[in-house]
Amino acid sequence: MSQFSQHNFSGQKALIRVDFNVPLDKATQAITDDTRMKAAIPTIQKILKDGGSVILMSHLGRPKEGPEEKYSLKHLVKHLSELLGGTTVLFANDCIGEQAYLTADMMKPGEVLLLENLRFYKEEEKGDASFAEKLSKLGDVYVNDAFGTAHRAHASTAVIAQFFPKEKRMFGFVMEGEVNSAEKVLHAAEKPFTAIIGGAKVSDKILIIENLLERATDIIIGGGMAYTFMKAQGGKIGKSLCEDDRLQTASDLLENAKAKGVNIHLPADSVIADNFAADANTQTAASNEIPDGWMGLDVGPEAAKAFAEVILRSKTILWNGPMGVFEMEKFQKGTKAIADAVAEATEKGAFSLVGGGDSVAAVNQFGYTEKVSYVSTGGGAMLEYFEGKELPGIAAVKA
Repeated sequence: MSQFSQHNFSGQKALIRVDFNVPLDKATQAITDDTRMKAAIPTIQKILKDGGSVILMSHLGRPKEGPEEKYSLKHLVKHLSELLGGTTVLFANDCIGEQAYLTADMMKPGEVLLLENLRFYKEEEKGDASFAEKLSKLGDVYVNDAFGTAHRAHASTAVIAQFFPKEKRMFGFVMEGEVNSAEKVLHAAEKPFTAIIGGAKVSDKILIIENLLERATDIIIGGGMAYTFMKAQGGKIGKSLCEDDRLQTASDLLENAKAKGVNIHLPADSVIADNFAADANTQTAASNEIPDGWMGLDVGPEAAKAFAEVILRSKTILWNGPMGVFEMEKFQKGTKAIADAVAEATEKGAFSLVGGGDSVAAVNQFGYTEKVSYVSTGGGAMLEYFEGKELPGIAAVKA
């Protein structure tokens, strides 16, 4: 049982840091994807059910100079009320002003208050202690449920916890789920453990691959970054994406993997195109023999089959990054094949964690969200966690 599950919030005001940084339609300010809001609902409901009240704080977008209408959290009030089954959601037009304090003081059990955007104050991103202390005065208990911002040392995520005694600072259900799933993969992975790493750039994933070389049995590499590895081995890659300044890095990673007995799987073949476009001419070629003027935009059928075989014999799977430009229909077969294999392996008892914006988008697009063990909403935070970094938002609550 977790500290959060065991805590009785009866008569207490819980100050929760949520991640309500959701995309809004520019014209209507309507929410276009409410995944992050939905994720926080069980945490809020547990506190209300106990007989506590809830004060929510979040950031939205990147306001430059103080308050901006388009980044106001008031645009979320109506939808949040609907997600909470019609519960009235109060709104404070500031996160530390007089109205916020007065409203918080007068709150009764079962009530919900949403504070205005934390980033309307520069002090939030600066991790300012006096700003954090002002926020802390709004609640009796601090709950961090914003894994997506756990890698930032901001006032509301990393600094505020010190103003609450240890028994009154904790993770909510979202944060617990993210941390437990990541810990399971990083520190208690059942072997064989396969990491599937995709995306455009080697430079974005170097630290993750290095950290996984200590843990994984197999690492599958797809996406644009695969061609840097191909070229590093002397392959011809046409005009495929390549980071020439990372060729040595790619070679070193392959050498290190060999030394540690980790199998690196690169795509044997690729779906290639004469142009980066949905209507480009396409054909299949060996990934190390791509003709001049052509570029690899997805892993080919042979690669997809070989990768699926590796995945299907795995007991633990981490998937971060797509195998190709899956947003274009011609180049989504590789990513779809990976999603199929991960879902099938999970059904057979493997533990699968999908993290990182594009692979999460792919799993959602192909309707596999319920068929994998855990889908992380953490984005950059999940990446840094797998790079082996300590995240300030986690460290502060555990301190």
